[in-house]
Amino acid sequence: MSEKLSNDLNIFNSLAQSLIKDEERGVVNQIDPNELLKIFNISLKENPISDEELKESLNHLILNTPKTSGNLFFNQLFGGLNSKAVLGDLLAVILNNSMATYKISGPMVEIEKEIIRKIAAMISYPETSAGTIPTGGSMSNFMALVMARDKKNPESKYSGDSNKLICYSSRSSHYSMDKNASFSGIGRDNVRYIDTNKKGEMISSEITVQIEEDIKNGLTPFFINATIGTTVMGAIDPIIEIAEICKKYNIWLHLDGAYGGSLIFSEKYKHLVEGIELSDSFCFNPHKTLGTPISTSILLVKEGGNLLNSFSNKANYLYQTDNDEYNLGQTSFECGRRNNALKFWTLWKSLGTKGISEMVDHSYSLADTARKYIKNNSDYTIYSFDNSLSICFNYKDLDPKKLCTDLYLKNKLMVGYGEHKGETFIRLVTINRENTSENILNFFKILESFTENNVE
Repeated sequence: MSEKLSNDLNIFNSLAQSLIKDEERGVVNQIDPNELLKIFNISLKENPISDEELKESLNHLILNTPKTSGNLFFNQLFGGLNSKAVLGDLLAVILNNSMATYKISGPMVEIEKEIIRKIAAMISYPETSAGTIPTGGSMSNFMALVMARDKKNPESKYSGDSNKLICYSSRSSHYSMDKNASFSGIGRDNVRYIDTNKKGEMISSEITVQIEEDIKNGLTPFFINATIGTTVMGAIDPIIEIAEICKKYNIWLHLDGAYGGSLIFSEKYKHLVEGIELSDSFCFNPHKTLGTPISTSILLVKEGGNLLNSFSNKANYLYQTDNDEYNLGQTSFECGRRNNALKFWTLWKSLGTKGISEMVDHSYSLADTARKYIKNNSDYTIYSFDNSLSICFNYKDLDPKKLCTDLYLKNKLMVGYGEHKGETFIRLVTINRENTSENILNFFKILESFTENNVE
């Protein structure tokens, strides 16, 4: 096995170098999805192929897969890779531990626990707090919803009776809210979506009005999902105001910081999330704004007993040594959970907290560069606001949907569009820390040159 793995790692290294060198060709040459099976050697056959044939097939595939780490990729709420984080992820693959028990994960348990401890201290959670590393923001939000359900109605996890429980979220919040309400037994119809202001922030007074109406109708408010960095505008809901509402009505406050939660590392910008310690749970995704490979999502709970209460389950075949404190499967939704902690630990260990703070500040500096360029150019209309990593704008009177699509089809840039308050616009996200101000200005140069030569 060792010799085979060593040989295959040589193949991997060769392919990785090929991919790195290919970044200059842009994000990806667009291929009609209906043509994929004709172009690539994807079909699975009865007989084996040689290593050389496999390498050739893989090389063809990876060179035609979107390159999210390049400086022309602005399409998602992630982009770029930190090399130290990649190192940790590659080692996690080779180790191939499951994080369910100490017996099978060993010191990697403390890697995860140290991350949780440090973040808890950063957001002023008490020593009774706990956390876990789920597979993504959707899963983090789901776990928070389940814990809130079980705290409000302890019998619901046995009887399934949760049809009077009501949860609240912003109209601009992540799309997982509906799904999670369905999965948890709350029901999609029992999610109340609260209006936002022009910036995309949830209007706290509207929450109170809706809560009062639900109580009047014999329903039980139990969960408010507030957002730190909405997916389109990058807005941050008014945490302190919402926390006061939660305290008044005995409601669980969850902060979905998947996009913007990395602000906790920044000395310069962490004031934007003042009041975070008032929440009952908080999550953020280092794979979005800190360059760790997908997926890296971290969930913190102020009272750690809620994790154990909602997700522990007896399994004598599995939990055979050590206690629940080190058997992390007892506080996780998943059992065979890969080691997603190591890649963030290698990043944090190598850069230190100060280094991560500089990464966050740099992303906001890139956003400032983009906003300044737009505001100083009359051909642009800006829709977003300061202190956001989402720069929403339109160029001249061009259709943003068509422009984004054309840029993609011609392999010039990959950038998406968004919608808010009846407006549709291009959404540029500046979360690739490998970019420079010159890269951001080059984005606009490419866009303008492309429209000059390609738009009728």
